[in-house]
Amino acid sequence: MLANKTNPLAANFDDYDLLIEQMELEVREVTGEEKTKLTNRLKAYTNEMKRFDQDLKKAKVAFSDQEGRHELLSGEDSHNSEDQRARLLDNTERVERSGRQLDEGYRMCVETEQIGVDIMDNLHRDREVIERARERTRATDKNLSKSSRILTGMMRRIIQNRIIMAVICLAILGVIGLIIYYATK
Repeated sequence: MLANKTNPLAANFDDYDLLIEQMELEVREVTGEEKTKLTNRLKAYTNEMKRFDQDLKKAKVAFSDQEGRHELLSGEDSHNSEDQRARLLDNTERVERSGRQLDEGYRMCVETEQIGVDIMDNLHRDREVIERARERTRATDKNLSKSSRILTGMMRRIIQNRIIMAVICLAILGVIGLIIYYATK
């Protein structure tokens, strides 16, 4: 019923759009102060037309809602009712499938989260092991440095002892040589 009345309205809206476009073209050709006045009027007409168009759309939606309610409540057409039931069952199955898929996705998310927590725990433990190994390495390095210093000191003393021993041996040989020289003389 409203559809028959809205067709001429839609044609009038199309005519109005054409008129607006023609007005825009004519306003472009005008110059000066009159152009700004005509541009303002054209904007006002365009805004008013948009408001009328929105009102028409709202009326169409309201009327279609009323017609849909009337069809649902009247229940005259059993074929439409069966189609609606079939669509409803189809949609219900889709919703159930979607629900199952969502549950499966949620389960996978929970499993992934648990795996992530386990990995984080393993990484934490590995970090602690690495830190302990690093501390042991530092302690070993300190001990090796200390041992190296001690060994270097020992080597110096050994060399000093050998030099002293060589000097003493030379001195003894010199004394023995002198004794033999004076004894044979």
